[in-house]
Amino acid sequence: MQVEVFNWDNQVVAQSTLDSEIFGLPTRRDIISSVIEWQRAKARAGTHSTKTRENVSGSTRKIYKQKGGGRARHGSIKAPIFIGGGITFGPLPRSHEFKLNKKLRKLGLKSILSTRFREANIIVMKDFDLEEAKTSNLAKKVERLGLVGKKLLLVDSLVPNNLLLAAKNLPKVKVLPVVGLNVLDITKNDKVIITLSGLEKLTERLEK
Repeated sequence: MQVEVFNWDNQVVAQSTLDSEIFGLPTRRDIISSVIEWQRAKARAGTHSTKTRENVSGSTRKIYKQKGGGRARHGSIKAPIFIGGGITFGPLPRSHEFKLNKKLRKLGLKSILSTRFREANIIVMKDFDLEEAKTSNLAKKVERLGLVGKKLLLVDSLVPNNLLLAAKNLPKVKVLPVVGLNVLDITKNDKVIITLSGLEKLTERLEK
C-alpha cells in the first residue's frame, strides 16, 4: 500500500509503504466500540458518593412509641424515607475499569486506522520540524496544508518540544507520541497526521 509523504508546504516529497495488516483491515465497529467503552471507563474518576443511614447525622433513639400513636412503626430518624435520612443503594466510590483483552485492544486500533486510511483521513508527513515554538507559526503551516477548521491529531515517534509548545494554544490540534496513540483520540479528530518516524514506530508497536 503506497502513500504520498508531504512536507509543511503541502508538497509531495516522497512515497512510503503502509503495512496492509495495519491499514488494510475491515472496519469492526463492534470492536472499536468496545475499546472506546473500555477507555472511557478507565478515565472515570469514580468519586461519586452518597451517605447511607450509618453516615448521616442524627439521633439513634427510637423516634416514638412502637404502638398506640396511630403511625407506622419506625426506629430511627435516619431511615431513608425521612428528609435528611440515609440513601438506599446510592452510588459509592469505586473503579469503573474493566478488563479488555490486549489482542482486542490492538485489533481495535488497527481497525480504526484502516478506516481512517480508507476515508483519506490519514496524512503522512516527512517530519514536524518547526523553526520556532510559536503558535502563529504552526497555524500558518496548518493553513498551507488546507486543514484550517479541522480537528487534527499530530503523531510522532517522539514529540518535538517546539511542536508541543506551538500546539498548546490551538484548540483543534492535539499532539501525541506513538506510544499514546489510541482509538478514542483518533475517532474524536478529523485528520490523523503522522510522521515517517512515527509510522515506523507504530508498525513496531502493532506487530509485537
